[in-house]
Amino acid sequence: MPVRPNELTACAALAELAAGRLSAESLARACLERIAEREPVVHAFAHLAPELALAEARRRDAAPVRGPLFGLPLGVKDIIDTADLPTAYGSRVYPGNRPAQDAACVALARAAGAVILGKTVTTEFAFRAPGPTANPHDPARTPGGSSSGSAAAVADCMLPVAFGTQTGGSIIRPASYCGVVGYKPSLGTVNRTGVKPLAESFDTVGLFARSVADVALVTAVLAGDDPARFRFEPLEPARIGLCRTPSWPEAEPASREALETAAERLRRQGVRVADTVLPSAFDDFNEWHSIVLRFEAFRTFAYERTAHHDKLAASTLAELDAGSRIARRDYLDAKDGIRECRRLAAGLFEELDLLLAPSAPGEAPLGLESTGEATFNRLWTGLLTPCLNLPGLSGPQGLPVGVQTVGARDDDLRLLRWSGWIERRLAAS
Repeated sequence: MPVRPNELTACAALAELAAGRLSAESLARACLERIAEREPVVHAFAHLAPELALAEARRRDAAPVRGPLFGLPLGVKDIIDTADLPTAYGSRVYPGNRPAQDAACVALARAAGAVILGKTVTTEFAFRAPGPTANPHDPARTPGGSSSGSAAAVADCMLPVAFGTQTGGSIIRPASYCGVVGYKPSLGTVNRTGVKPLAESFDTVGLFARSVADVALVTAVLAGDDPARFRFEPLEPARIGLCRTPSWPEAEPASREALETAAERLRRQGVRVADTVLPSAFDDFNEWHSIVLRFEAFRTFAYERTAHHDKLAASTLAELDAGSRIARRDYLDAKDGIRECRRLAAGLFEELDLLLAPSAPGEAPLGLESTGEATFNRLWTGLLTPCLNLPGLSGPQGLPVGVQTVGARDDDLRLLRWSGWIERRLAAS
């Protein structure tokens, strides 16, 4: 069967658009038709305005100058401001909220020619309280969170690309559960002005797509690389560290098997893959991450918890209550511990190209009451390093289970190139 326009990867769609074989309006329309077909089951969107999106696509088609993301449909996580669509942050506190301007990442994407298709579901303030989104592979299971709608929409071919954010595990985990590429860049790679804060030490804007090349291209545009000179070429890594992390006892058989299978496939391709055990200084890292996140979040949401306490979800209140009981001295001690681990991690990447680690505890859990745990994500988020979920493996229920590649801080392009090479080898095995 021929590939429908909404099923194209971002790079393939952009090539068709550039060649004139596809218009921005027809691509947007194909995505909207898929959304109309599947949204009653998946519930990926917090807000849709089809006519607004089609009008934006028609303006792209009529424009005399076409940007590097010309006609590319994008989904925007609903903690990211949009001037022409409501931004409610997944909360009853802000129904119908209309920001005065687009977030920086949205404005940059529009300036490059992208078409904003809609706002995707988020947990409340990117915390734990889930929205209605279901996993497109099994609607009885969670898609993960907090970037629930973005992961599900890309996985279900409603969109080729969508924005997400990660403060704990909100990109990598849902990407693993939904079977797509999820990319959390090094902190600050994509400007976060106009993104509702959660914990300023960790908040990072990233992307979901269906190939590594897709996130590489879109990030290059957003981060300020010259699109005319950008060429994505996969690169074979020489040295990979197999890092099970201190959380390995919490990995389910599905995740354990996925990681070992990926490592063995790469070894068969001639790549040197060696076990890498983190120093004992990392043993308390997840606890330190939680301390910093909760301490900062309690202060971030001072207005919401004091003026709209009765409108907040129970799980949000529980997290904020936990933050209220953390002493500043404990917060500073946790930051000191994290800072030392960042120093140690920099040394690891002097000997290795990248690390291969679990993306999530296992397959997507049953039920929509929880989005799962960030057990295997807090570490890399706290280290501020770039990381990707690579799909292609599955667990005993036939559901996606990803593996995570991790690079040195601010060495994003090389991590993307290495991950693109690994992506092809895992798919071909």
